[in-house]
Amino acid sequence: MIVELNARSRDVFRSIVDSYVATGEPVGSRTLSRRLTEQLSPATIRNIMADLEEQGLLFSPHTSAGRLPTDAGLRLYVDGLLEVGSVTADERRSIESRVAGTGRSVETTLTDATNALSGLSRYAGLVMAPVSERPFRHVEFVPLSPGRALVVLVMDNGMVENRVVDVPLGMSPSVLAEAGNYLTRRLANRNFEEAYQAILREIAENTSQLDEIAKALVETGLATWAGDRERDGGFLLVKGQAHLLEDVTNIVQLERVRALFETIESKKSLLKLLELAQDAKGVQIFIGSENELFGMSGCSMIVAPYRSGAAGADGPDVVGAIGVIGPTRMNYARIIPIVDYTARVVSRLLGSRHGSLDDEV
Repeated sequence: MIVELNARSRDVFRSIVDSYVATGEPVGSRTLSRRLTEQLSPATIRNIMADLEEQGLLFSPHTSAGRLPTDAGLRLYVDGLLEVGSVTADERRSIESRVAGTGRSVETTLTDATNALSGLSRYAGLVMAPVSERPFRHVEFVPLSPGRALVVLVMDNGMVENRVVDVPLGMSPSVLAEAGNYLTRRLANRNFEEAYQAILREIAENTSQLDEIAKALVETGLATWAGDRERDGGFLLVKGQAHLLEDVTNIVQLERVRALFETIESKKSLLKLLELAQDAKGVQIFIGSENELFGMSGCSMIVAPYRSGAAGADGPDVVGAIGVIGPTRMNYARIIPIVDYTARVVSRLLGSRHGSLDDEV
C-alpha cells in the first residue's frame, strides 16, 4: 500500500495523522495548506484527501471538510511512515529506578514495570506471564497472619510464583515447614501438572507420612494453584485504567471504554492477544478494529515480549509480554521505544541479557 502513495500524498497523510495524534480532532485542507512544507493549494489538498479516503485511509467523522485516519490508515502509518524516536535519558532513569533492584520477586518486578509504563505513557500498563510448565524445585509455606500463609514455589530456572492461601487458625510454623518439605521432595524434576496429580494420588491412598492438618494444607495449596490455572490461564496485571478515560470526549466513547474495562477484567480476550505477542519478535502493535477486543473502544495496544534466563534451542525463553493500552491516537513514535526498553530491562533482570542496554538502543 505504501508504494502506491506518491510524495505529495504521503506528506498530506502524515500531516493528518500527526495532527490526529496531537489533538484528536479532524483537520481540513486549509489548515494543512499552512502546515505543509510544500506549497499546495487547499483545492489540491482536498483532491489528495479524497483519494486517500477512497483508499480507506481517511474518513470524515461528520459533514465538515476535516478528515481523520482510519484504523487501516494508522496501520499504514505505523508500518511505513512512522519515524520511531528513542528513549530519553530521563525515561531510562525512571524505568531503571522503578524496576531495577535486588531481592525482588518476579511478580514485584513485573508490577513495578507495569506502573512505570503507565506513569510514563499516561495510558494503562499491562503485563502477562503465562502459567509455567517448567519443573519446580522448592516449595515453602510462610506464615503471614492468623489463618493466612504465603505459598512460594521456585522453578528450576529460578523464577518464583506465590499465592496467599487460607490455613487453619493456630497452625504452627513447624507444620507449615513440614508441608513445604513434603512438597519439595515430590516436586523435584516435575512440572506442576505431574506433581499435582502424583501428590493427590498419594494423599488419597494415605501413603504419605503427613498428619491430617498438614495434608489439608498441602491440598489447599495445590487447589489454589489448580484453580488459578484453570480460571485465568496466567498472571495478568493491568495498572492505570483510569488514564484511558482522559481522552474520552463524549458519552459514546465513555461506554465503549467501560466495555473495554469489562473485557480486560474477564482477561481471556486480552490474554489471547498477549500470547500472540509472545510468539512474535520485538514490539507488536494492535490497532483498533484489527482485533475484536478493541474494535469498538477506539483503543490500541503496544506490547513487547520479555524473556527469562533459561535458553532454549532458539535463545532465551519468552516468559510473557508487557506493554500499554491507549487510544488509537497515542503517540506511537514515543511509546514504542518505551515499551521495548522496559521489556528489555525486565528481561535483563530475569537474567536473559548481559552487558549495557545503552548499546542496544
